[in-house]
Amino acid sequence: MTRNMNKWNAVRRHVLIEGNSKRSACDKYNIGWSVLTKMLKQAQPEPYKERRAPSRPKILEPFMAAVERMLEEDATAPVKQRHSAKRIFDRLRTEYTYPGGYTVVRDAIRLLRKRTKEVFIPLAHPPGEAQMDFGQAAFWLDGVQTVAHICELTLPYSGTIFMQAYPRECAESFFDGHVRAFEHFGGVPKRTSYDNSKIPVRGIIGAHERVLTESFKAFQSHHMFESHFCQVACPNEKGHVENSVGFGRRNAMVPMPRVKTWEELNAILRAWCEADLDRICRGKTKTKRELLEEDRRQFLPMPTAIYDTKLVVKTHARSTSLVRFDCNDYSVPTEWAHHEVTAIGSMDEVRICIKDEVVAVHRRLWLKEGESLDPLHYLVILEKKPGALDYGRPMQNFALPACFGILRQRLKNEEHKGLKEYIRVLKLLVKAPVHELSPVIEMALEKNLLSADAIRLMLEKSRETPVDFFCLDGHPHLRAYAVPKPDLTAYRSLIPSSSPPSICPLNFPGDFQ
Repeated sequence: MTRNMNKWNAVRRHVLIEGNSKRSACDKYNIGWSVLTKMLKQAQPEPYKERRAPSRPKILEPFMAAVERMLEEDATAPVKQRHSAKRIFDRLRTEYTYPGGYTVVRDAIRLLRKRTKEVFIPLAHPPGEAQMDFGQAAFWLDGVQTVAHICELTLPYSGTIFMQAYPRECAESFFDGHVRAFEHFGGVPKRTSYDNSKIPVRGIIGAHERVLTESFKAFQSHHMFESHFCQVACPNEKGHVENSVGFGRRNAMVPMPRVKTWEELNAILRAWCEADLDRICRGKTKTKRELLEEDRRQFLPMPTAIYDTKLVVKTHARSTSLVRFDCNDYSVPTEWAHHEVTAIGSMDEVRICIKDEVVAVHRRLWLKEGESLDPLHYLVILEKKPGALDYGRPMQNFALPACFGILRQRLKNEEHKGLKEYIRVLKLLVKAPVHELSPVIEMALEKNLLSADAIRLMLEKSRETPVDFFCLDGHPHLRAYAVPKPDLTAYRSLIPSSSPPSICPLNFPGDFQ
């Protein structure tokens, strides 16, 4: 029987509306008498009814236990090493002498997997709770394609998203992302859900009990929020942030941003998160910005003190005056070689301390096996090892103004001058920056005063502030005192009368006209 509704309507109109005979309808539309009778009685064809469910071919029944056993083994196997339908078919043929075809096995496996597939229950998300996860996305950093590790916190009730990009997922970026997210949200969510990352979790006991790291416990105590950790391999327990990671990557990072710095990339992400607050999510009647106010009413207050997101490591300075921190080497002044030190790493810099004194500060390196060498740290030892000036690794990228090169060449040509005198001049950089010492060296070259002592005196002279008069502002009681001019005639008795010297002003390299 036809199921074409156009033909069905045409037949019914031909007979019931236009008044034509049933015989003419059979001839015109090429249908039988019984079909015509059904068409005139029913406004539409009857829906298809499956008379009986298709049964599994009997040829496969003796082998179903083996198929089910293979699928059960897959539950504990790695995802990429589980049975495909083709692999199960091959094993049935070789190990169990299965005589049937592949299609029968494939259909049976598809049905079994549907019956055993995990079923989830939609979760309720009360206001004031958050979820956290890391994702990855590529972008162009100063012309080089780079992978960003994006810390993402979301508020499932309002749908608010916060993203912050970092060079690597580590304890510092983990805690820094939280602090920035809390500032963006305007408060601290009372409960946050996590996966079982090694940054907050040191050990897993059962389904929900966790042994937390000391750093996470300190961070949690500072902000006073509750934590929830998903069961192992159950990311669906924080499904909102899992989906938001992909949503943010597809929208905020497509096309791949082209930026010069990480700060520029994070400015793009913050602008996108702010614009996303004006969106209305499916099933909601208010924008994210309006629902965020309901989240904020359930938040914990922000702590008065800002949490210092740093990593503190006890280590030592090696014989090369290098300190290893987070797989990278940072230099310290050579006087601290072979000493125990404390390395404090933040997102932007690494400080190296001995007791309460900061002896070196470097910009944080995020790649592994890198070096941050400050040439100033090695200037003291150059007097003992002058050959290291040209061949030492810290000096290879020691960029100095041209006047330093001219001074070195002039010292090389002067009698009793040389490399060590030039190194003594370089040591002045420990207390005077390059921009302050360079004009002094240029002046010394003009006056042909090339010794390190002369340049040091000229540097000290340039730092002096002349006093023109003694100001009595704020000291009115001193105005009543009159100080007489001193009588210096007594000093003439010290001059021999036989050979009176000609009086000339004392001049030294620091006096310039």
